[in-house]
Amino acid sequence: MNTPSFQKHHNADTSTPGSIPQPFSTATRALRKVPEVTIYFWIVKLLTTAMGEAASDYLVFHIDPYLAVALGGIGLLVLLVLQLSIRRYVTWIYWFTVVMVAIFGTMAADVVHVVLDVPYLASTLFFALVLAVIFIIWYASERTLSIHSVATRRRELFYWATIMATFALGTAVGDLTAATLGLGYLASGVLFAALFALPALGYFLFGLNDIVAFWFAYIITRPLGASFADWFGKSSLGGLGLGDAKVALVLTALIVGFVIYLTITHKEIKGGKG
Repeated sequence: MNTPSFQKHHNADTSTPGSIPQPFSTATRALRKVPEVTIYFWIVKLLTTAMGEAASDYLVFHIDPYLAVALGGIGLLVLLVLQLSIRRYVTWIYWFTVVMVAIFGTMAADVVHVVLDVPYLASTLFFALVLAVIFIIWYASERTLSIHSVATRRRELFYWATIMATFALGTAVGDLTAATLGLGYLASGVLFAALFALPALGYFLFGLNDIVAFWFAYIITRPLGASFADWFGKSSLGGLGLGDAKVALVLTALIVGFVIYLTITHKEIKGGKG
């Protein structure tokens, strides 16, 4: 039985943005560069957001921060080039690219605050504006924001620009609630868990647009995963103080395990709707 997702089937004659008109849907699916939106997608996505937070914080504070950012940028560039060069979705390439986006996106948001001394509220508003601009340009160019249509180079570039913006925005939002608003890591995590559930409820109960529901949930996964990673790893703001290195290693092991499982089973390809 297919796992429920935020993506709906569309009839052949539909013109709704995000739909895949027949008879081209089969070809589009074969060329699509992103996984189906299933329970596995959300699990691995949350793991990558948490791992990116813990790994970034560990690297920045245990080696030269400029070197850490440079290494993160190089790693992201290498995997992005690899992801863009292949012709179809490959599980390990896609998810390890997301991991590098998580690490570098965290570093980018932290640099804005720590090095440039920009308040979390200002960086949150800035990255929200950046994300909005990307969405506007993407939609104006392609007339859709659906990940089911990511089967061309230009749409894939828009997709990854959006992903990087969501990670930077989510990092800033998580730090804003935990530090500036004084909620701490655990309360922030609970808050974002509730927000993460909202688009699913809106989609299944009230017919919320599937694309709106997906992107809202996707944005929230970043501060949700990061808040719990900080709660486990940090000793400040109510954290358990287990250490960023331990948290990053455990999360890395879980990500690798899921990637191997999905590579073997292909559940993120044939298990979802689209």
